[in-house]
Amino acid sequence: MKALKKIIAVILVGIMALTLLAGCGAKSPETPSEGSSQPSADRLAAIREAGKIIVALEGNWAPWSYHDPETDAVVGFDADVGRAIAEKLGVEIEIIEAPWESLFAGLDSGRYDLVINGVEITDERSEKYEFSVPYGYIHTALIVRSDNEEIKTFDDLKGKSTVNSLGSTYMELAESYGASAAGVSTLAETLTQVVQGRVDATLNADVSFYDYMNQQPDAPLKIAALTEDASSVAIPMRMGDEYASLREAVNQAISELLADGTIAKLSNQYFGSDISVK
Repeated sequence: MKALKKIIAVILVGIMALTLLAGCGAKSPETPSEGSSQPSADRLAAIREAGKIIVALEGNWAPWSYHDPETDAVVGFDADVGRAIAEKLGVEIEIIEAPWESLFAGLDSGRYDLVINGVEITDERSEKYEFSVPYGYIHTALIVRSDNEEIKTFDDLKGKSTVNSLGSTYMELAESYGASAAGVSTLAETLTQVVQGRVDATLNADVSFYDYMNQQPDAPLKIAALTEDASSVAIPMRMGDEYASLREAVNQAISELLADGTIAKLSNQYFGSDISVK
């Protein structure tokens, strides 16, 4: 009898062990419960799920982006282009203001979905970012005091001092011609230093200078030279499959806004001319 009890006990222990192993061992793949959301590897899908797209710009570079003096809202060519793109994507826009030198760092880290800030396409930037189709074309202006007769061409910058937006294409161009280039944050700061004679020159977008002179017609400044070829202005975006659909959607939105005249209208509103064509 004792032997039989021992045999039964061993069998029961074995059954219990097999049951536990079945529960803890090889599980069948779980499927998400109805209504659960899985992390998306598609940035556009994530933007649409959130209902907003985060766009970064400077906010102090008129007429590209600046604060309306009456409402304090961020307005300007780039701000309104961003709003038009967001509308095409079917989402709201959240505008984040940041200094020029930190815009790309925010894009790299994923804090911003887009940087819309008059960014010119360069070979160096194209190695790191996928650019949208261009939505504008600008010339770089070499700006000096009205009484400066020494600087007439970009070649005359050799050995001269300039001040430009920190880390900008303008700073790089000035240095390529042999000038020393100090960095500041805003166009107004650069032009003030030129007027005060603290530096010899500054470089910036021609349309930005024209807008400044419309606001400050008595400023003793002039354009000494312009780049012959126009630079393409576009939207830098992160590379990779996760951003592929976003890039496609942004390109589609810009193409439609160019075709229906929206960007031309905004350009004429803020610049007094159409920079959407070369």
